[in-house]
Amino acid sequence: MMEPLSQLEMHLPKAALQPVADILARYTVDVSIKNSRKTKHGDYQHRLDGTDKITLNKTDNPYRFLITLIHELAHLVAFKKFGFAIKPHGKEWKDTYTLLMLPFLKPEIFPDPILRALAKHMKNPKASTDRDFKLVMLLKAHDKSPVKTYIFELPEGAIFKIYNGKEFIKGSKKRTRYECLERATNRRYMISPHAEVALVDRTEEN
Repeated sequence: MMEPLSQLEMHLPKAALQPVADILARYTVDVSIKNSRKTKHGDYQHRLDGTDKITLNKTDNPYRFLITLIHELAHLVAFKKFGFAIKPHGKEWKDTYTLLMLPFLKPEIFPDPILRALAKHMKNPKASTDRDFKLVMLLKAHDKSPVKTYIFELPEGAIFKIYNGKEFIKGSKKRTRYECLERATNRRYMISPHAEVALVDRTEEN
């Protein structure tokens, strides 16, 4: 089993190290960092042998990494406290997540715009921060990697490609997501406005 804090230190804001250490000192959990996965930022597993594991995406954004870590630790703590019959993102998890995040809601840890948006988000945290458009866009501003194109920037009718190569036609916005038509199957999907995509050059099809 790895030593969690020594592995996480380089990925976290410096001021967050001690409060993270305080949480990890109370629980036995295997924490590992994987190459970025497109469908999730992290996950928690209670394994068949009774041990617990948290897997986090490798990222150059310390603020996103910290938020994901606390999100997954909240799963661990909530299940330990309330049992495994609770809903993964139900009231018990939300209350635990909010409580764990409190020591981190400080200006020495998060830049002010992120701090304000995160504090608002924590009043009723969603199953994924990706559902909080404002918070996601503020976090993306601190990504060191080149910025990609987002769906909300494309005009209606634009053809775009997602991470797995599938192509879609952008449709109209329905509440918080865009209804998009998959070109190969004619199936309709609701896609987040801040999903990163690649615009398809139509001239290549001629």
